[in-house]
Amino acid sequence: MTMPRIILLLLIFNTLVVIGGTVFNYATLRSMQSGQPVLGLPVDGAAAAEEATSEYRFFPIEKVIVSLKGENREHYFVLDLVLQADLETDPKKLEQIDPMVRNSVVAHLSAMTFETLRGMPIPELQGALESALFDDFASKKLAMPFANVLVSKLIVQ
Repeated sequence: MTMPRIILLLLIFNTLVVIGGTVFNYATLRSMQSGQPVLGLPVDGAAAAEEATSEYRFFPIEKVIVSLKGENREHYFVLDLVLQADLETDPKKLEQIDPMVRNSVVAHLSAMTFETLRGMPIPELQGALESALFDDFASKKLAMPFANVLVSKLIVQ
């Protein structure tokens, strides 16, 4: 074979590979959106279910101010919290519990000393706030419309 024929065959082969890859990718993306199997291959139901439940609704609770006595003076903590709830949770339920969350957080943190709260890492603070809120809601026999409490801002003065 001559060189131009070999180049022409390689060009045709590469074009067919690109077209085949494009068609396969298109079919795969369409099947992921519709949940249908691609070319007889089963769709992983566990991965699709996990992907569907990994979406959350976030509700901010801004400017929770706590005053704490220190050794020489009074200190202020300003916290911005975010409640993480399932996507199906009604936003009105989260709005209604805003005062209760603020009250529980202020009551819990006011019992601490400045040095204790200042030295507490954020994950530990989040865990302490979550457990305090869970206990407070349970003592009032109220349902928890959120799963986690996240600290989005912490200012210490």
